[in-house]
Amino acid sequence: MIKTLQVANDRAHDETKTVLPAEVARGVYIENPPSAEALKLMHLLIATAGGRMAEDVRHELRLASIKSITGMRNHSRATLRELFIELAGAVMVFDDTDAQCEIIGGFLDRAKLDYRDEATDDLLVAWWFGGAFREMAENSCHWAIMDRQTVFALSSKYSILLFQYVASLVNLNYVTSKTFTVSELRAVMGVSEGKLERFADLNRRALSAAIAEINQTSRLTLTVTPRKSGRTVTGITIAWAEKEPERKRDTKRELERPKVGRKARRDGTAETPTLTFPEHGTIRDTQPWDRIARDTAPKLEGGHVPDLRQLADAFRKWCGEKSIPLDATSIEKTFTTWCKRYSAH
Repeated sequence: MIKTLQVANDRAHDETKTVLPAEVARGVYIENPPSAEALKLMHLLIATAGGRMAEDVRHELRLASIKSITGMRNHSRATLRELFIELAGAVMVFDDTDAQCEIIGGFLDRAKLDYRDEATDDLLVAWWFGGAFREMAENSCHWAIMDRQTVFALSSKYSILLFQYVASLVNLNYVTSKTFTVSELRAVMGVSEGKLERFADLNRRALSAAIAEINQTSRLTLTVTPRKSGRTVTGITIAWAEKEPERKRDTKRELERPKVGRKARRDGTAETPTLTFPEHGTIRDTQPWDRIARDTAPKLEGGHVPDLRQLADAFRKWCGEKSIPLDATSIEKTFTTWCKRYSAH
């Protein structure tokens, strides 16, 4: 029987995927569910360890490597400390039905942040996995192959936890859906006790938002079917299917775009196309640039508007010096602010 560690070893050089023991992917965090940022760090730690995740050894990672990952925050020692505290407090429960015993324990044993070279952005992160996690990884024969770019693109813990659970089931033969009780779904998604108690709130603020985000940024399309007894929702069936090649290409393009505006694109509210400042020539009669320059640029003697070709050339030169793209998301705001300080002399 193939072991999870063997699969992780085989994919050690594939930086687009993370091999996660299915027991972890389906794990239930019963106390202090980690935040989205802490879950992303968890995936990164497992991916870095790869086939050595079951060994009682020190693993290492540089802060510069963490900062280089699209979707991870621009972390510092202080923010990493908070995330490691979250991960150290998360409790996983795995029911080993073959051995008829439950394994209960933490993800981490300890972590160290060596900040001797922090001034040069070379802080060293070291960690040791907890015994419960290492035992799960050692014995695991089922795994989830996670699209790393998708995990780092997801913005909520609900989305990450649901995605990793579904990813652990995707490759099972003849399994294309799973039905959860409401309490099971709450546990899978890490919804804290006393929060979102009404199904309407759970659906609106957690489930529907997570499904929409996963569908936008992953290779899968998820659909949800509520199961009712009378007017009460007693279960939720989540089904999944691989996207068609063209839709996968759309997803890839979305992941390559800036995160800014992603929610608006997902919700269908991104109606205004991205503005681009003209690459050459005057901006006379070209909106909104003509209007902005006339309204905000200081007037010349006699109340005249500055030469709009000269002004446009000066702005393009300034953007080039600052490495600001002419189609930057905030180019209109940047131009407005720049015009207020413009001088034709």
